[in-house]
Amino acid sequence: ISSLNGSGTMQRKVVLVTGASRGIGYETAKYFAKKNYDVVICYNTNYEGAKKLQEEIKEYEVKSLICKCDISNIASVKEVLHEVLNTFKKIDVLINNASISLDDDLENLSLEDFKKVIDVNLVGTFIMLQNVCKIMRHQGFGSVVNISSTNALDTYYPESVSYDASKAGVISLTHNFAKYYAPYIRVNAICPGWIDTDMNKNLDETFKQNEIDKIMLKRFGMTKEVAEAIYFVSNNTYINNEIIRVDGGSYGNR
Repeated sequence: ISSLNGSGTMQRKVVLVTGASRGIGYETAKYFAKKNYDVVICYNTNYEGAKKLQEEIKEYEVKSLICKCDISNIASVKEVLHEVLNTFKKIDVLINNASISLDDDLENLSLEDFKKVIDVNLVGTFIMLQNVCKIMRHQGFGSVVNISSTNALDTYYPESVSYDASKAGVISLTHNFAKYYAPYIRVNAICPGWIDTDMNKNLDETFKQNEIDKIMLKRFGMTKEVAEAIYFVSNNTYINNEIIRVDGGSYGNR
């Protein structure tokens, strides 16, 4: 996990996690810290969650940096990356996790809301990829894990059309960036299915049970289970350009 710097002291690897103030991002940042990574905690609105995470990972005796970042704003992204490089001098792993969902009836979904979801989930992921991969290419190494969704593959929900489309776009970005930056940077995607997060806490109970019935393991996943998959993929040096499901063996919604 660590490498020796020029002075002979141990230098930890550095992971940057977007959307790290809650859910999958929170658990992923915590998991990497437990594995002796220094952590860049990126958040947009939930500073309290980011600060709580920073306090929680102190026990692992790693360095952490909290950065407010609107990933859909290129100036915000560049400012954050400048601060990260000033602090850590490098980025070993990027976890593109930040996303939003604004579900509505397909016929009633406003163009404004559709564009907002695409802007954060797809355009924002592109901005982070483009700018971080330039840094990693200069370093000569790096690993990226994009967080997509089974909604991008075969679990379609008309009320989530903007979310589904954005996550399908993330898979396309994964393939293209993996091809462009090989062999120096590995780019993969994780597609979670139903995970027990704040995003899903207010689901109608009947709907939730119907969805659980489609899952072989008969439950929603835990954020730690996704974090473990993200960590494995980011560190396995012979996995590249892969789209990996973490969904408990879902039958989907085809």
